[in-house]
Amino acid sequence: MKRGIVLLFVGLLALTVRAQDKSAKIEFKSETIDYGEIAKGSDGVRVFEFTNTGDAPLVISDVKSSCGCTIPKKPDAPILPGKTGEIQVKYDTNRVGPIRKAITVTSNAATPTKVLKIKGTVLSEDSK
Repeated sequence: MKRGIVLLFVGLLALTVRAQDKSAKIEFKSETIDYGEIAKGSDGVRVFEFTNTGDAPLVISDVKSSCGCTIPKKPDAPILPGKTGEIQVKYDTNRVGPIRKAITVTSNAATPTKVLKIKGTVLSEDSK
């Protein structure tokens, strides 16, 4: 009886360890996008590309910006292992001056929170 319980315990432990081995991992091509110097009113859309380098589907549950002038868009579907995805970011280029914003990505990856950055300068019409 004791031997059966020990074998059952060891079997469950092995299954638990095996299940924990599988996890999603998110690896960004770049964690910072530099807009450089751009004209007021120009296209403010940029894309952060990433790959799921883990061995479980990656689910991005939330993407938030540090201010309302930056609108991020996350993928709706899970990203399978080895596949790529993108997070689109749209900055309001009608705001003249320096760009220094953070985008926080929340997912089921081994590192569940990742902070991405955008930077640059929006030039006024006078400085063209």
